[in-house]
Amino acid sequence: MGATIEQIGSYLSNRGWEYKIDHDRSCIVTAVQADNLEDFMIVAQLDEDGEFFKLFAPHVISGIQENPHKNAILQTMLSISWETKMLQWEYDPSDGEIRAMIEFPLEDSTLTERQFNRCLTGLIQIVDDFAMPRLHQVMETGVDPGDEEAGERLLLALQQEMPGLLGVLERAMEARKTRGQFPSSDPSD
Repeated sequence: MGATIEQIGSYLSNRGWEYKIDHDRSCIVTAVQADNLEDFMIVAQLDEDGEFFKLFAPHVISGIQENPHKNAILQTMLSISWETKMLQWEYDPSDGEIRAMIEFPLEDSTLTERQFNRCLTGLIQIVDDFAMPRLHQVMETGVDPGDEEAGERLLLALQQEMPGLLGVLERAMEARKTRGQFPSSDPSD
């Protein structure tokens, strides 16, 4: 059963989108206007005679091979995959291409319009609204702002589960900072 390129084309037509079909590669190429990506190209591809569906944005990030924060960028991509549904990242070390991808087997079922639209909307929203602003910051600074957000969420959860614990931890951290320090011999200090 699976799906056909024409079927996916009809789903895009129902949305009023323009697209190009590449029968040789069994894919459709389209694009979307985005806030955080200059060229947000999207490829819908069928493999295994239409029994395996892929939806991806190629070349989402470029220049990673020369970026001094390459490891932090790759780690952040993995964190984003962990934090979101469906989306995964692919990195080709031979040319540095980074893709955002949603893929799954169809086998003996069909790809419904609702499924396709959820994948398309999810890919666009996660990449443009959530991932790219965060990845741009990591590319510039080497620091993932998501780490800070995760720490804040942890503190909020601790405060809700164990009221008063944060105050105890704060006092313990201050005591640890001063432990081992000798008083100044200068009375003006």
